[in-house]
Amino acid sequence: MPALLGREDTHSGLAGVRLTNQPHREFIYRAAFELGRHVIGMEVQVVSAALDWLSLAGGAPLAVMGYGEGGLVALCAAAVDERVATGVVSGSFGPCEELWQEPIYRNVFSLLRDFGAAEIATLIAPRALIIEASRHPEVSGPPPPRAGRSGAAPGRIATPAFAAVHREWGAACQLWSLAWPQELPPLLVGDGACEPWSRACLQALAGALGLGRLSVSRAALRPGTAVDAARRQERLFRSMLEVTQRWLREAEFRRATLWAPSEPPTEATWNRLRGEYRRQFWEEVIGKLPAADRSPSPRTRLLYQTERWAAYEVYLDVWQDVFAYGILLLPLDLQPGERRPVVVCQHGLEGTPRDVIEATESEHAYRRYAARLADRGFVVYAPQNPYKGLDHFRTLQRRLNPLGLTLFSVIVRQHEVTLDWLATLPAVDPARIAFYGISYGGKTAMRVPALLDGYCLSICSADYNEWIWKNASAHHPYSYLFTGEYEIFEYNLGNTFNYAEMARLLYPRPFMVERGHHDGVAPDEWVAYEFAKAFRFYDLMGQRGRIEMEVFDGPHAIHGQGTFDFLQRHLNWPAPPAAD
Repeated sequence: MPALLGREDTHSGLAGVRLTNQPHREFIYRAAFELGRHVIGMEVQVVSAALDWLSLAGGAPLAVMGYGEGGLVALCAAAVDERVATGVVSGSFGPCEELWQEPIYRNVFSLLRDFGAAEIATLIAPRALIIEASRHPEVSGPPPPRAGRSGAAPGRIATPAFAAVHREWGAACQLWSLAWPQELPPLLVGDGACEPWSRACLQALAGALGLGRLSVSRAALRPGTAVDAARRQERLFRSMLEVTQRWLREAEFRRATLWAPSEPPTEATWNRLRGEYRRQFWEEVIGKLPAADRSPSPRTRLLYQTERWAAYEVYLDVWQDVFAYGILLLPLDLQPGERRPVVVCQHGLEGTPRDVIEATESEHAYRRYAARLADRGFVVYAPQNPYKGLDHFRTLQRRLNPLGLTLFSVIVRQHEVTLDWLATLPAVDPARIAFYGISYGGKTAMRVPALLDGYCLSICSADYNEWIWKNASAHHPYSYLFTGEYEIFEYNLGNTFNYAEMARLLYPRPFMVERGHHDGVAPDEWVAYEFAKAFRFYDLMGQRGRIEMEVFDGPHAIHGQGTFDFLQRHLNWPAPPAAD
């Protein structure tokens, strides 16, 4: 007798999630994504474990059936496990281009570069695949957040239109015929509106398994027994979560293995390996977009002027419909032919260039540090990065991730165009362009200068810490697992690049961390632990004078003392006669 393994949305468990449990799947997804895994992959491994058990009987053909969310898991399980003789996918087969509008736990990094449903289906060939176009359980969005908790990311699931299912099935048949022209292509049954497990579907399954007839019924419970679905769901959730936390504990050692060829650090070794590490960071973590294909065509206009400097708005073209924007502060005492150092001052989450220049509502964090540096005679540029607009910019991240890209894929190219333009200005010394970012701008300070050598130094303020714990820990209150920033996670970062490794990519350029004791981003101990690894690298390379950390008694904010001294020293610019 063949063994049937079925997954259904009406059952509890992470593979058959109900609407109220959507945040559980997202929680697991967040933790797993940072560590090079996906909740879908974990559920496929659960199916494979069941196949291990069923295979003990030996000889019987194995089939995997799935409906709704279980259909997605069944499709992937049949694609990767050749022990599955027949896969049955009900209610969930269709085009994947709208993945960004579905619950975020379905977001598989770089999936759409190579695979849609048709391509995954082709991996099952020459084994049997039955696709049932049935009604998918409707999910209009996650439940509202509980008091004191952030909600899940927006996402909905609807029944794919039958015409779309038919087109994707047709694409699968074409690919199937190219790979296995002598084998029967996938079978499509149903009209898109039927209930799952129709007579046609079950009869097709029976035929694929060599049976005359087949019926499916729910197993009857023994008298006096009951199933607590909520508790079972919680057990599954906790068990999967603990797996992610074990991966988190192991991540540091996986990174050590990746970076072992660069130990002990020497100039010769680093010169030989730096290019490959940077390639991996850019192409496999950040995601590398083609360079700008438009002339920057600078458009500038005067905004206003103070006693010491003038502020200009700047627009630069990058690609069609994509531009870089910022505000340039030019000191008024510039002499003809004089070239000065530039400090690029980057705002944080939901910020704008004006926030780092003017006394705004964010003054407590930014403390007008761009204006204060311009007062000291620096040329200053404050760019606009796209992390503004709540779900609007997070939607961009969700569109990019399935293509193997991130927000920083765009940001790097915007900064590249900006650097090239700044270097053309007669008042700018191209060899002395520094980066100084706070909070989300501190994240930028760890990523963009690591990839663009046009920045001669980088300062990370109010962000540097043990970044992998920050992203994937389910036990620390500082973790992003408990916040609304569902776009923050970077695929497989935990096994490849923590902040200390990103700092290595900055070497031999000067690097500084600015940290307030009362900054809620992370505890001081996390920051010190991760900084010590970066300091060790610089020190062993004989450059301890190029790396610093200033810790001050303050909050999540610019301090602007040690960092200003650092800029003046490494940019070879004199200190002002009196404190600003």
